[in-house]
Amino acid sequence: MQQTCLLVKPDGVGLRRVGAVIDRLERANLRLVAIKMMRLGAEQAESFYKEHRGKAFYDGLIRFMTAGPIVATVWEGENAVAAVRSLMGATDPKVAAAGTLRREFGTDNRYNLVHGSDSVESAAREIAFFFKPDEQYRYQDHDWRAGEPTSKRL
Repeated sequence: MQQTCLLVKPDGVGLRRVGAVIDRLERANLRLVAIKMMRLGAEQAESFYKEHRGKAFYDGLIRFMTAGPIVATVWEGENAVAAVRSLMGATDPKVAAAGTLRREFGTDNRYNLVHGSDSVESAAREIAFFFKPDEQYRYQDHDWRAGEPTSKRL
């Protein structure tokens, strides 16, 4: 199973779209492994987006990502990185495919609701940035009416 990281950005939290994002990913047969709401400090945001340092949009991105809370999540499933990126849609909501999160809820390249890992390597780095191993859980689908299942930390 592959894992990936998805962030609901401050615009998504402020517009109360966190539930819609989670619902969309769960309906795509991805499994939520970890979730955390937090507000990034400038140093955290700069470290997370260090590969964009020096680009024209960098300062605005840092201001935006520190302007309000985000929701960091980890998802697991077959080809999770590609699956989440497909559900997110193109960075620019105006050209994102119909039915994608960014097309439905985003407004422009910055206010586009979500950030998702772009590779397995990025996913590993981003997951470790937000979550300790004991904050991630692996569990099985279960019919709770049949009794309590077991779960374990990753």
